[in-house]
Amino acid sequence: MIIALIDNGSLEAAAHRNLRAVATTLAERTGTAVHAVSWKHSDRIPPSELDGTPAWTLGNFVRAMHALGQREFVFVPFFISAQGAIGSALREDLEKLRRELGAFAISFVSGLAERGAVAAIVAARIREALATQGLTTSPIVLVDHGGPSPTSAALRDRIAAEVHGLLGREIDSITAASMEGDHPPLLADVLRAPGLADHRLIVAPLFLSPGRHAGPEGDIARICATSPARCHLAPLVGTHPLAATTLAVALAEFLSTLPAEISA
Repeated sequence: MIIALIDNGSLEAAAHRNLRAVATTLAERTGTAVHAVSWKHSDRIPPSELDGTPAWTLGNFVRAMHALGQREFVFVPFFISAQGAIGSALREDLEKLRRELGAFAISFVSGLAERGAVAAIVAARIREALATQGLTTSPIVLVDHGGPSPTSAALRDRIAAEVHGLLGREIDSITAASMEGDHPPLLADVLRAPGLADHRLIVAPLFLSPGRHAGPEGDIARICATSPARCHLAPLVGTHPLAATTLAVALAEFLSTLPAEISA
C-alpha cells in the first residue's frame, strides 16, 4: 500500500516544499511512509529549488509505483475540499490511469473540510493577523480562488459563516468573496464597496500554500495593493499546524480500519 499526500500542484517551489513538510509530519505521527505528490504542474519546478529532488506529479508517481508492483493507493487530500469539480477531475484522471495501467485500488482519506477544521484554522489565522497589526477588531474578507462550481461557492460561504460564529465580536464583519470565477462577489469589487473602501481590514485567503495566487506577490496581494482599502493579509490555511494535525488524525483513523496484514 502506497500513501500519498496530494495537492493541486504549483509552479512555485514554496508550495511543494510545504506539501513535503506536511507529508513528513503525517509520516512522523502515523509511523508510515507518506509521499508528497502534486496532481499537476510541480514536476516543472527546477529540482535545484527543491533540495535537488524532483517533485512527483500524479501520473508519473502512479506509473512508477505501479511498475514496482504497487496495486493499492491511498490519497490524503491536501485541498480545502476535495469535493466538487476538483474532486471529480482528480478521480477522472485516476480512472484514466487505471485504464492505461490495469486495475489498482484507490482510497481517499477524509480531508480538512470534511473534518470541520477549516473554519477553526481561518479563525486562528485572523486572530494572528489582528494581533500582528495591533488591531482590536476589523472587517474581514474571506477569499477563495473561485471557479465554476456552485459547490465551492457554497463551501466558501459556509466557512465564512462558521468563522463569524467562532470570532463573534472579535471582528466587525466578515464578507465571503472569490478572487475570480462565476460566483460573486469578487474580491476586487468587495474592496471597492462603500463599506470597506478606505478602511483598514484583514483579508483571509482560503488557500493552503503560497503560490501564484496566494503568494506574497501573487494575485490576491496584487488585487489588495491596487484597491482603495488598506488590506492586511492573514497567513495561509495549510501552513497552520492544525492542518497537518487534522490530516494525521484522519490518516491514522483510516489505517486503523485496515486488516493488520494490509496496514503493516
